[in-house]
Amino acid sequence: MQQYQKQPGSYRSLKAYQKSECVYDITFYFVDHFLDRGHDRTADQMQQAARSGKQNIVEGYSDAEGSSASHHKLTVIAKGSLEELLEDYEDYLRVHQLERWGQQHPKYTTCIPLFQKHNDSAYYRRQIEGRNAEDIANIAIIVIHQTLALLRGLIDRIDRQFLQEGGIKEQRFQARINYRNNMRKDFRDCRDLPNHPNHPNHPTHPNSPNNGQS
Repeated sequence: MQQYQKQPGSYRSLKAYQKSECVYDITFYFVDHFLDRGHDRTADQMQQAARSGKQNIVEGYSDAEGSSASHHKLTVIAKGSLEELLEDYEDYLRVHQLERWGQQHPKYTTCIPLFQKHNDSAYYRRQIEGRNAEDIANIAIIVIHQTLALLRGLIDRIDRQFLQEGGIKEQRFQARINYRNNMRKDFRDCRDLPNHPNHPNHPTHPNSPNNGQS
Protein backbone atom coordinates (compact mmCIF):
# COMPACT_ATOMS: atom_id res chain seq x y z
CA MET A 1 0.00 0.00 0.00
CA GLN A 2 2.99 2.30 0.26
CA GLN A 3 2.71 3.44 -3.36
CA TYR A 4 -0.64 5.11 -2.57
CA GLN A 5 0.56 7.17 0.38
CA LYS A 6 1.00 10.45 -1.43
CA GLN A 7 2.45 13.66 -0.03
CA PRO A 8 0.24 16.78 -0.19
CA GLY A 9 0.74 18.55 -3.51
CA SER A 10 2.70 15.67 -5.06
CA TYR A 11 0.29 15.68 -8.01
CA ARG A 12 2.28 18.67 -9.22
CA SER A 13 5.04 16.30 -10.27
CA LEU A 14 2.73 14.77 -12.90
CA LYS A 15 3.51 16.05 -16.40
CA ALA A 16 -0.17 15.71 -17.28
CA TYR A 17 -1.07 18.05 -14.42
CA GLN A 18 1.66 20.54 -15.32
CA LYS A 19 0.47 20.65 -18.91
CA SER A 20 -3.17 20.97 -17.87
CA GLU A 21 -2.23 24.03 -15.81
CA CYS A 22 -0.72 25.53 -18.97
CA VAL A 23 -3.99 24.85 -20.81
CA TYR A 24 -5.94 26.55 -18.04
CA ASP A 25 -3.77 29.68 -18.08
CA ILE A 26 -3.91 29.97 -21.87
CA THR A 27 -7.69 29.56 -21.80
CA PHE A 28 -8.14 32.12 -19.03
CA TYR A 29 -6.22 34.66 -21.12
CA PHE A 30 -8.07 33.75 -24.32
CA VAL A 31 -11.52 34.01 -22.72
CA ASP A 32 -10.62 37.26 -20.98
CA HIS A 33 -9.39 38.93 -24.18
CA PHE A 34 -11.51 37.52 -27.00
CA LEU A 35 -14.87 36.40 -25.60
CA ASP A 36 -17.71 38.41 -24.10
CA ARG A 37 -18.25 36.94 -20.65
CA GLY A 38 -21.53 38.81 -20.27
CA HIS A 39 -23.21 37.56 -23.44
CA ASP A 40 -21.31 34.51 -24.68
CA ARG A 41 -21.94 31.31 -22.70
CA THR A 42 -18.93 29.76 -24.42
CA ALA A 43 -16.68 31.91 -22.24
CA ASP A 44 -17.75 30.22 -19.01
CA GLN A 45 -17.96 26.81 -20.66
CA MET A 46 -14.39 27.00 -21.97
CA GLN A 47 -13.00 28.17 -18.66
CA GLN A 48 -14.93 25.49 -16.76
CA ALA A 49 -13.72 22.79 -19.16
CA ALA A 50 -10.12 23.93 -18.68
CA ARG A 51 -10.60 23.95 -14.91
CA SER A 52 -12.26 20.52 -14.94
CA GLY A 53 -9.35 19.08 -16.91
CA LYS A 54 -6.90 20.31 -14.30
CA GLN A 55 -8.88 19.73 -11.11
CA ASN A 56 -9.98 16.19 -11.96
CA ILE A 57 -6.34 15.19 -12.37
CA VAL A 58 -5.73 16.51 -8.86
CA GLU A 59 -8.77 14.79 -7.37
CA GLY A 60 -8.10 11.51 -9.17
CA TYR A 61 -4.47 11.45 -8.06
CA SER A 62 -5.48 12.15 -4.47
CA ASP A 63 -8.30 9.57 -4.54
CA ALA A 64 -5.85 6.89 -5.68
CA GLU A 65 -5.04 6.26 -2.01
CA GLY A 66 -8.59 5.04 -1.44
CA SER A 67 -9.87 3.84 -4.79
CA SER A 68 -8.14 2.87 -8.02
CA ALA A 69 -11.55 2.96 -9.74
CA SER A 70 -12.03 6.59 -8.69
CA HIS A 71 -8.53 7.45 -9.91
CA HIS A 72 -9.32 5.97 -13.31
CA LYS A 73 -12.77 7.57 -13.54
CA LEU A 74 -11.63 11.09 -12.65
CA THR A 75 -8.65 10.92 -15.01
CA VAL A 76 -11.02 9.90 -17.82
CA ILE A 77 -13.28 12.84 -16.88
CA ALA A 78 -10.27 15.17 -17.11
CA LYS A 79 -9.54 13.83 -20.58
CA GLY A 80 -13.17 14.33 -21.63
CA SER A 81 -13.18 17.93 -20.40
CA LEU A 82 -10.07 18.78 -22.41
CA GLU A 83 -11.51 17.11 -25.51
CA GLU A 84 -14.57 19.35 -25.11
CA LEU A 85 -12.30 22.39 -24.75
CA LEU A 86 -10.39 21.36 -27.88
CA GLU A 87 -13.66 21.34 -29.83
CA ASP A 88 -14.47 24.86 -28.58
CA TYR A 89 -11.16 26.22 -29.86
CA GLU A 90 -11.65 24.52 -33.22
CA ASP A 91 -15.20 25.93 -33.41
CA TYR A 92 -13.90 29.42 -32.66
CA LEU A 93 -11.40 29.28 -35.51
CA ARG A 94 -13.98 27.91 -37.94
CA VAL A 95 -16.85 30.32 -37.22
CA HIS A 96 -14.51 33.32 -37.21
CA GLN A 97 -12.92 32.15 -40.46
CA LEU A 98 -9.47 31.99 -38.94
CA GLU A 99 -6.72 29.61 -40.01
CA ARG A 100 -6.28 26.27 -38.27
CA TRP A 101 -2.58 25.45 -38.42
CA GLY A 102 -1.98 22.17 -40.22
CA GLN A 103 0.95 19.89 -39.49
CA GLN A 104 2.94 21.47 -42.32
CA HIS A 105 2.31 25.04 -41.17
CA PRO A 106 5.63 26.72 -40.24
CA LYS A 107 4.25 27.97 -36.92
CA TYR A 108 3.02 24.46 -36.09
CA THR A 109 6.37 22.85 -36.83
CA THR A 110 8.10 25.51 -34.73
CA CYS A 111 5.77 25.14 -31.76
CA ILE A 112 5.68 21.36 -31.46
CA PRO A 113 9.27 20.75 -30.23
CA LEU A 114 9.23 23.89 -28.07
CA PHE A 115 5.99 22.95 -26.33
CA GLN A 116 7.17 19.40 -25.76
CA LYS A 117 10.03 20.80 -23.67
CA HIS A 118 7.98 23.28 -21.62
CA ASN A 119 5.45 22.30 -18.99
CA ASP A 120 5.61 25.51 -16.94
CA SER A 121 2.60 27.78 -17.34
CA ALA A 122 4.72 30.94 -17.00
CA TYR A 123 6.39 30.08 -20.32
CA TYR A 124 3.05 30.01 -22.13
CA ARG A 125 1.80 33.18 -20.47
CA ARG A 126 4.84 34.93 -21.93
CA GLN A 127 4.31 33.37 -25.35
CA ILE A 128 0.67 34.43 -25.72
CA GLU A 129 0.99 37.95 -24.32
CA GLY A 130 -0.18 40.41 -26.99
CA ARG A 131 -0.84 37.76 -29.67
CA ASN A 132 -4.02 37.64 -31.75
CA ALA A 133 -6.89 35.19 -31.28
CA GLU A 134 -5.82 32.97 -34.18
CA ASP A 135 -2.35 32.41 -32.79
CA ILE A 136 -3.51 31.78 -29.23
CA ALA A 137 -6.28 29.39 -30.27
CA ASN A 138 -3.80 27.37 -32.33
CA ILE A 139 -1.26 27.39 -29.50
CA ALA A 140 -3.99 26.16 -27.15
CA ILE A 141 -4.93 23.36 -29.57
CA ILE A 142 -1.33 22.12 -29.72
CA VAL A 143 -0.92 22.18 -25.93
CA ILE A 144 -4.27 20.43 -25.43
CA HIS A 145 -3.25 17.66 -27.84
CA GLN A 146 -0.01 17.19 -25.91
CA THR A 147 -1.91 17.11 -22.61
CA LEU A 148 -4.35 14.54 -23.96
CA ALA A 149 -1.44 12.33 -25.02
CA LEU A 150 -0.06 12.49 -21.47
CA LEU A 151 -3.48 11.68 -20.02
CA ARG A 152 -3.89 8.68 -22.30
CA GLY A 153 -0.51 7.45 -21.08
CA LEU A 154 -1.58 8.00 -17.47
CA ILE A 155 -4.85 6.10 -18.00
CA ASP A 156 -2.95 3.20 -19.61
CA ARG A 157 -0.59 3.12 -16.62
CA ILE A 158 -3.53 3.04 -14.18
CA ASP A 159 -5.07 0.16 -16.15
CA ARG A 160 -1.82 -1.81 -16.20
CA GLN A 161 -1.32 -1.31 -12.49
CA PHE A 162 -4.85 -2.53 -11.82
CA LEU A 163 -4.29 -5.67 -13.89
CA GLN A 164 -0.94 -6.39 -12.21
CA GLU A 165 -1.79 -5.49 -8.61
CA GLY A 166 -5.59 -5.37 -8.42
CA GLY A 167 -7.66 -2.60 -6.92
CA ILE A 168 -7.15 -0.98 -3.54
CA LYS A 169 -9.71 -3.30 -1.88
CA GLU A 170 -7.94 -6.34 -3.27
CA GLN A 171 -4.58 -5.06 -2.10
CA ARG A 172 -5.92 -4.33 1.38
CA PHE A 173 -7.51 -7.76 1.58
CA GLN A 174 -4.24 -9.40 0.55
CA ALA A 175 -2.31 -7.24 3.00
CA ARG A 176 -4.67 -8.40 5.77
CA ILE A 177 -4.13 -12.04 4.82
CA ASN A 178 -0.36 -11.53 4.81
CA TYR A 179 -0.56 -9.84 8.20
CA ARG A 180 -2.52 -12.73 9.70
CA ASN A 181 -0.18 -15.30 8.19
CA ASN A 182 2.83 -13.45 9.60
CA MET A 183 1.16 -13.29 13.02
CA ARG A 184 0.55 -17.06 12.96
CA LYS A 185 4.15 -17.68 11.88
CA ASP A 186 5.44 -15.43 14.66
CA PHE A 187 3.28 -17.34 17.15
CA ARG A 188 4.61 -20.71 15.92
CA ASP A 189 8.18 -19.43 16.06
CA CYS A 190 7.58 -18.17 19.58
CA ARG A 191 6.33 -21.61 20.71
CA ASP A 192 9.59 -23.14 19.52
CA LEU A 193 11.56 -21.10 22.03
CA PRO A 194 12.67 -23.16 25.11
CA ASN A 195 11.21 -20.64 27.54
CA HIS A 196 7.74 -20.77 26.00
CA PRO A 197 5.19 -22.70 28.18
CA ASN A 198 4.23 -24.88 25.19
CA HIS A 199 7.80 -25.93 24.45
CA PRO A 200 8.43 -29.58 25.49
CA ASN A 201 11.50 -28.59 27.51
CA HIS A 202 9.70 -25.92 29.50
CA PRO A 203 9.40 -27.04 33.16
CA THR A 204 5.61 -26.59 33.16
CA HIS A 205 5.00 -28.60 29.97
CA PRO A 206 3.43 -32.04 30.67
CA ASN A 207 6.04 -33.80 28.56
CA SER A 208 8.99 -31.96 30.03
CA PRO A 209 11.56 -34.30 31.66
CA ASN A 210 11.85 -31.74 34.46
CA ASN A 211 8.12 -31.50 35.09
CA GLY A 212 7.35 -32.30 38.71
CA GLN A 213 11.00 -32.38 39.74
CA SER A 214 12.36 -30.06 42.34
